[in-house]
Amino acid sequence: MADEALFLLLHNEMVAGLYRAAEHGEGENGRCTTKLESMGFRVGQGLIERFTKDTARFKDELDIMKFICKDFWTTVFRKQIDNLRTNHQGIYVLQDNKFRLLTQMSAGKQYLEHAPKYLAFTCGLIRGGLSNLGIKSIVTAEVSSMPACKFQVMIQKI
Repeated sequence: MADEALFLLLHNEMVAGLYRAAEHGEGENGRCTTKLESMGFRVGQGLIERFTKDTARFKDELDIMKFICKDFWTTVFRKQIDNLRTNHQGIYVLQDNKFRLLTQMSAGKQYLEHAPKYLAFTCGLIRGGLSNLGIKSIVTAEVSSMPACKFQVMIQKI
């Protein structure tokens, strides 16, 4: 439980620190999101490498996405993804109805506009994990009501 609290505090401070620096002229807001996403990408690569070292090879793309939703998500966020949908043409939607990184600020709709800042790292986490498993993707996130969010993963065919 202490690990989770430390992760939440670290994540909140990373986001706040980058955006605070941007306000003081040391960067742009768009670059903050990119920086958070690239940090998440590197962490995702490392985590997947550790989690899959003793795992059998995955059969297909859907098998990899199921691993991300169950094992990977459980290890990082202490729960599975609530819903995984696909159109069987390379687009997957991962829905988390109580996303841990948004629960602290989900008191009202006034924070809805700030939610994307707190999702950039996780988008990178997913993209980095998939990248290390041989899948090139674009990951975006959307929040319609807090603390629920959806991550859309578009697989890019090489």
